[in-house]
Amino acid sequence: MIDPFFTPVSGFDLPRFAGVPTFMRLPHVPPGHDRFGDVDIGLVGAPWDSGTTNRPGPRHGPRQLRDASTMIRAEHPVSGARPFETAACADVGDVGPNPASIPDSLERMTAFYGTLREAGIRPLTAGGDHLCSLPILRALADTKLGMIHFDSHTDLFHSYFGGEMYTHGTPFRRAVEEELLDPKRVIQIGIRGTMYDREDVEFAESVGIRIVRIEEFFARGVADVMAEAREIVGADPIYVSYDIDFVDPTFAPGTGTPEVGGPNSFQALEVCRHLSGLNIAGADLVEVSPPFDASGGTAFLGASIMFELLCAMVSKPVA
Repeated sequence: MIDPFFTPVSGFDLPRFAGVPTFMRLPHVPPGHDRFGDVDIGLVGAPWDSGTTNRPGPRHGPRQLRDASTMIRAEHPVSGARPFETAACADVGDVGPNPASIPDSLERMTAFYGTLREAGIRPLTAGGDHLCSLPILRALADTKLGMIHFDSHTDLFHSYFGGEMYTHGTPFRRAVEEELLDPKRVIQIGIRGTMYDREDVEFAESVGIRIVRIEEFFARGVADVMAEAREIVGADPIYVSYDIDFVDPTFAPGTGTPEVGGPNSFQALEVCRHLSGLNIAGADLVEVSPPFDASGGTAFLGASIMFELLCAMVSKPVA
């Protein structure tokens, strides 16, 4: 039985447009709070986008996602999962980045997630640009993790602009090099768009990362692709990283590097439903950029994806 302290505020008790917004209206339990050690899954904001190389704005994503997430209710409409009754969930606050320094921000983020890990808290993060995933993996990866990665880009580039090693296009190249990820247990789904060259793809092929381009995704369908993903990552711990630009910009325009020809908003949710029962050490939803999200629809889709990820994280592991 989950302590009632961790029960979100109901829309029947306080209108969803009222009160101080936290992720999914959960209690705010930052490090140092007397209930911090009781948290099972911590929802984290990573308001940082210094790794962005084109259109900025994801540093504002966590605040917008918190606001949008007040619309999330208690029960999953299909599975019937009630995650807030299964695990003690809380908004554990934001990582405090240094917007003037990428190296310092990486260190700050790794330290913050290390605090969560020491407390036995699994993180569900709202980014931020995709470079945020690297310091999270540094904190979580005792041994090499597998990964299911939804994106329109591989983020496997060696460097940008003649040697910049840390951008939102390089986090998973660094993660493989630092032995945070087992590349043979990594699958990237939804890759598409015009290319600079094939350097990232050639690196993936050289280390055994499985890339499912969008053409294959549509040809095979969600269930078949996700069955392969589950087979690749197996029963050992994995990380799930979800870039909102996986979704077609018709449904998610509020992002920095949109690519046409992607999944619709239902498919965006559907892929997450096939994560149930996997051994998920942590997950993130990144690259929501409020300056390009005039209607707020991208943020609401992002918050809905976070709820799907949360439901997968609280599901019973498959033996």
